[in-house]
Amino acid sequence: MIIPKLRFYELRVMNMRHQSSYIKDLDSLSASDHIIVKGARVNNLQNLSVAIPRNQLVVITGLSGSGKSSLAFDTLFAEGQRMYVESLSTYARQFLGRMEKPAVDYIRGVAPAIAIEQKAHTRNPRSTVGTTTEIYDYLKLLYARVGVTYSPISGEPVKRDSVSDVVDYICGYGQGAKVMIVYPLRLGEGEGLLERLKVVLGQGFTRVMQGGEVCFIEEVIQGRGAIDLEQAVDVLVGRLVVDVGQEGRQRLADSVQTAFFEGHGSCLVEVVGQGRKVFSDRFERDGMVFEVPTVDFFNFNGPYGACRLCDGFGKVLGIDPDKVIPNTALSIAEGAILPWQSETMRPWLAPLLVHGPGWDFPIHRSYEELTSAQKQLLWTGREDFKGLDAFFDHLEAQAYKVQYRVLLARYRGKTTCPDCEGARIRKDATYVKVGGESITALLLKPIGELVKFFDGLVLDSHEQQLADRLLIEIRSRLDYVVQVGLGYLALNRLTATLSGGEYQRVKLATALGSTLVGTMYILDEPTIGLHPRDTHRLVDILVALKDRGNTVIVVEHEEAVMRAADQLIDIGPEAGAGGGQLVFQGDWEALKQTDEGHTARYLRGLDKIPLPAQRRKAGDMLIVRGAREHNLKNIDVEIPLGLLTVVTGVSGSGKSTLVSKVLYPALASRLGMAAEAPGKYAGLAGSFEQIKHLVFVDQNPIGKSSRSNPITYVKAYDGIRQLLAVQPLARQREYKPSQFSFNTAGGRCEVCQGEGETRIPMQFMADILLTCEECGGKRFTEETLEVMYRDRNVADILAMTVDEALDFFEEQPAILSRLRPLQEVGLGYMRLGQSSNSLSGGEAQRVKLAAYLGKGEEAQHTLFIFDEPTIGLHMHDIGKLLRSIHALVDAGNSALVIEHNVELIKCADWIINLGPGGGKMGGEVVFSGVPEDMVRLPDNCTAEYLREKLVG
Repeated sequence: MIIPKLRFYELRVMNMRHQSSYIKDLDSLSASDHIIVKGARVNNLQNLSVAIPRNQLVVITGLSGSGKSSLAFDTLFAEGQRMYVESLSTYARQFLGRMEKPAVDYIRGVAPAIAIEQKAHTRNPRSTVGTTTEIYDYLKLLYARVGVTYSPISGEPVKRDSVSDVVDYICGYGQGAKVMIVYPLRLGEGEGLLERLKVVLGQGFTRVMQGGEVCFIEEVIQGRGAIDLEQAVDVLVGRLVVDVGQEGRQRLADSVQTAFFEGHGSCLVEVVGQGRKVFSDRFERDGMVFEVPTVDFFNFNGPYGACRLCDGFGKVLGIDPDKVIPNTALSIAEGAILPWQSETMRPWLAPLLVHGPGWDFPIHRSYEELTSAQKQLLWTGREDFKGLDAFFDHLEAQAYKVQYRVLLARYRGKTTCPDCEGARIRKDATYVKVGGESITALLLKPIGELVKFFDGLVLDSHEQQLADRLLIEIRSRLDYVVQVGLGYLALNRLTATLSGGEYQRVKLATALGSTLVGTMYILDEPTIGLHPRDTHRLVDILVALKDRGNTVIVVEHEEAVMRAADQLIDIGPEAGAGGGQLVFQGDWEALKQTDEGHTARYLRGLDKIPLPAQRRKAGDMLIVRGAREHNLKNIDVEIPLGLLTVVTGVSGSGKSTLVSKVLYPALASRLGMAAEAPGKYAGLAGSFEQIKHLVFVDQNPIGKSSRSNPITYVKAYDGIRQLLAVQPLARQREYKPSQFSFNTAGGRCEVCQGEGETRIPMQFMADILLTCEECGGKRFTEETLEVMYRDRNVADILAMTVDEALDFFEEQPAILSRLRPLQEVGLGYMRLGQSSNSLSGGEAQRVKLAAYLGKGEEAQHTLFIFDEPTIGLHMHDIGKLLRSIHALVDAGNSALVIEHNVELIKCADWIINLGPGGGKMGGEVVFSGVPEDMVRLPDNCTAEYLREKLVG
């Protein structure tokens, strides 16, 4: 239900003339119906006051740097967390992080808060999608409760035989059947048979059996029994005539119980004339003893359940097949096996080259086209050919020689554990199955396939009763993961390998599964990494989260999410110092009736990102051959140089794998740059030698220190310090440029060490940040501040915006050349000395872009790679970003962009579309060409959305 618009919504609060009236209305609202923020001054928020209705879906939007995250995370979430921590005991608070109180007059009506941000996620090597979503916890319980263990020898189920099972078996032969119940006699260490029989006789047993013959124990002891003392002997517990009545069954049960006890878990039943059957109350079958399934049995984070070989990591250090055969497109005759190409090692290959055709082994066929049996022959060998396994065993045996150790190291790497197949669980856990599948098999399946498996799972009535609640939890959580567009992931996927968008949506699915109510969920652009095709699923989830009785606050720019919101809050009107004000608050219909603010103008079509007047023509190509990392299906991809190229496709189609895991590391390696090892690929071809430099532009912070800022990153501060150092007073005092640095001792204030603030630690409370009393927040000593340029000292200069600095330094071309790119990428509002810690992801990315624009001719022949640069950017900011990227390309560079945003895709010179689906259904090149050709593709979801922008 949408709450009717209140009077203060109708005041059109974007007009600041009504601010005082609006604040009066805020004071009259109930905190049970609204989250009321009054006078927020966090970061660039300009005494912002707003009332957010509870239990609604609220979208906060605005330009990058306008103050959206400052309101949502640094104000609302920070206060929610602080209130929770302050509610704890003093003893508990000492173990928790200290929460700072946001700069605000007051906040009322804040609910317990959960934030799902874009920040770097866990790097724990044991954290997986299954453990993060808690699905694996329920899977472990399911297999422990209803899992059936099967013998790997016979394939038959393994179970303990109970006394009642044996009695039921005997009574199945009917009234009057004659049975003998025996147990196998076991001898102690060093104990003779006769000695043991004397003990048995003393226990009250009188007869033994061997080969079907019954003999008295006394006769055996006296040497008169027909028993071979060298052969196994069974002790007869009782000979009975079956009575299916209550008393008869009780007598049978007593005898069976005795046999189990004396036989150490074994009981033999021989029905006269029908044969013998062995029963065991031990968990064994086919001569194997099995572990009884428990929750810990399937826990790879504990020593009991972890794989014995890899200790639960799923990887072991061994011979990496991808290093041994790096190019699978080659045949054996062409040199596919790298270690056998040297003259010293070539004799290992000779038998295969000579006799291969006779063994039906095609030496001229590429390795990737060989059958599994042929690949097996290559590795394991045969009588007259020692395979690769024997070759590396030989190297191991010779490892005392340094040349062999070096050779081994060349082909070693982290490989999938052969025991657990990368599932991390002990090998015998695969013997336990539910619905015919082991837990290992389920961990390795895509979640989309798991949904089908559990939807079709049929259990008997007893199993269903045990598993009913577990299956409800598993199915609902799997459905949530699919709904957020991650059905292509496997539960065994490491959390550390997920993109920021994937991790955020995993956390969102986890939050949905927790079934909390009365909670304030704050999400930071949950659509990042999500194809427009899947956005409606995400909207359904956000609405479901709201319908449970939660307040859902989303920082977002996606139009589909804004349309679904009950309330839209537009922060602006501009960014930085020009932002931090409430431009609009209301629903979608109210937004369509206003043209104030960039959001309304773009959504109404009054402002647009124009199509390029002319697309650049493709010429030289960079070719990636045989890319097969993750789900890439051995594809060849042509990437034109000198163009703006966009790689797109649905989530999980292989975009990031191709660009980030294969292309970037491979090119970096050729250029001598430090990078991780590239993923699986055959090689690079084309005109890659034309690329002189390689730059990966992401949204990570531009600096770890709180003293880092935009002008130090773009190298403009060097010129400013040199300019101040040549002023008359500075020369008189023999100041060096370092005198004006806040990173080194000399001219900076040593009390705050150039921070401008001092931190006062408080016992059991948040630290307090106070303006430095020594320098008054100016960061430098009084002597340093006496040096002026055009009546401004270094503190005054750092307080300028980029726009103001461009006017101020109009006579300093060296400084202007470094600052102007910041203005060109839309950061003219940013203060020169603003801490990098306060920059949003979009701002950090554009600062990096400005740094490269400022290099001018130095950055020519560079391939710039952008990974979803529109994250955190308003449509108005995307237009500025595009102009900057086009400027890079026009300067003689190439730009390769991984992107879902249709506004950016429509402006590309060339599109590479991967798919057609995600996960196993992706990894292929669906289209490569210009946007006008792509929109003609039928049944292509990217083309469908692009068509709306190009054709209308």
